[in-house]
Amino acid sequence: MTSFAPDTFTPQFEQFIRRQAATDPAHDLTHIQRVVAAAKQFCYEEKANLAVVLPAAWLHDCVTLPKNHPERHHASAMAAQAAIAFLQSIHYPDHYFPTITHAIEAHSFSAQIPVQTLEAAIVQDADRIDALGAIGIARCIQVSVGFQAALYSADDPFGEHRPRDDKAFCIDHFFTKLFRLEATMNTTAGKREARLRTEYMKGFLAQLGHEINVPFHPD
Repeated sequence: MTSFAPDTFTPQFEQFIRRQAATDPAHDLTHIQRVVAAAKQFCYEEKANLAVVLPAAWLHDCVTLPKNHPERHHASAMAAQAAIAFLQSIHYPDHYFPTITHAIEAHSFSAQIPVQTLEAAIVQDADRIDALGAIGIARCIQVSVGFQAALYSADDPFGEHRPRDDKAFCIDHFFTKLFRLEATMNTTAGKREARLRTEYMKGFLAQLGHEINVPFHPD
């Protein structure tokens, strides 16, 4: 009996994603490719089911909404619905559909859906990992440009003595969300990588503080 090889569907997954229009440059094809790579690595390390992880990672952002869209918390459910319709059209084995649906729906930070499977945990971790490290810094700046946000507050760059506002200042987003992601990681592999990338980001802020003559004090 020949075992199922989900990788054989990869060209179809990528072709489908290339046809979708990303709502911002931080959720483009390269983001998807990085999430897929991380998800596959975590999948192998955690011994999860690639037949669920691979399509969920490829399709998790097949429907996206802008960060400031009022229905953004529904985007992952919309993506799951579109993903299943596509998987049906390419005759992907349908007994994987419920777990793929959950993995896509639960990946979203704004949806706040608790993960119920190892595969969903992996896809969520892989997506959140891409918000950290050097890529995370670059993506944060890209999104902030869309908001016309300043890089930092001239009066209080690290928000130590004011309410932080990540719609007004890019660096504030490090504190309001990105530095919190490490604590939300589900898997051993994800936690390890998140720690490395978070430390890199703190080093970036330390260097920024050096250059603008405002010391950065990590929590």
